[in-house]
Amino acid sequence: MTIVKHELRQGKISFLVWTLAIAFLLAVCVVLFPEMKGEMDGVTKIFSSMGSFTAAFGMDRLNFGTLIGYYAIECGNVLGLGGAFYAALTGAGMLSKEQRDRTAEFLFTHPVKRVRIITEKLLAILIQITAMNLIIYITALVSIRMVGETIPWTEFNLLHLAYYLLQLELAGICFGISAFMKRGSAGAGMGLAALTYFLALIANIAKPASFLKYITPFSYCSGADIVSDRSLNTGLVAVGMALGAAGILAAYLNYSRKDL
Repeated sequence: MTIVKHELRQGKISFLVWTLAIAFLLAVCVVLFPEMKGEMDGVTKIFSSMGSFTAAFGMDRLNFGTLIGYYAIECGNVLGLGGAFYAALTGAGMLSKEQRDRTAEFLFTHPVKRVRIITEKLLAILIQITAMNLIIYITALVSIRMVGETIPWTEFNLLHLAYYLLQLELAGICFGISAFMKRGSAGAGMGLAALTYFLALIANIAKPASFLKYITPFSYCSGADIVSDRSLNTGLVAVGMALGAAGILAAYLNYSRKDL
């Protein structure tokens, strides 16, 4: 577990910055809800009549006057984008940095199989993403309790589960990408996260582009769908997890025989 500990130490600053930033923004959004609650009925009517814009974010199917409707949009965007960028950055740089920083010569001369190195690096990613989501989850719960609102447990848990799965999928895909890169792949990770977000918006706006829902992980994180159905779309989740697993498999296959 030496490599796992090393990766956790090396990534602690990035982990703390992203986790604290997302947790802080979530807490601020929740704390502001009681002040805005009385005005949300009017906001809901305005948003419901804005056509494609509201359809893109699912705001036409959510009531901003309820905590879960407000949380699904405001907090969902913070957690969705913030978590996606962090997961993509972490996964994209995990393997490629050995060549970028010229540490491959040191690491791979040790009597440790490449498969073990890949596995421990992957485990470090899983630990960081899981820890971040636990901290954010607890922060959100405490914030809701502080403002005296009732927690809609089913919808609340499903939203957080969906974004956790999204981060795992993106991390897995970007982990696979990093195995093919010789230098830093942070740009590729950030670009992929942003691309999948906008693909989800396009899929929500244009019916002919609805097939894009099977490409982007943001499709099964739609707050409107989760709140309305009180469940996750298992078909979309299965496709997403398969894509993440394919990325991990590609990392093992390529990095195990890569000329470093």
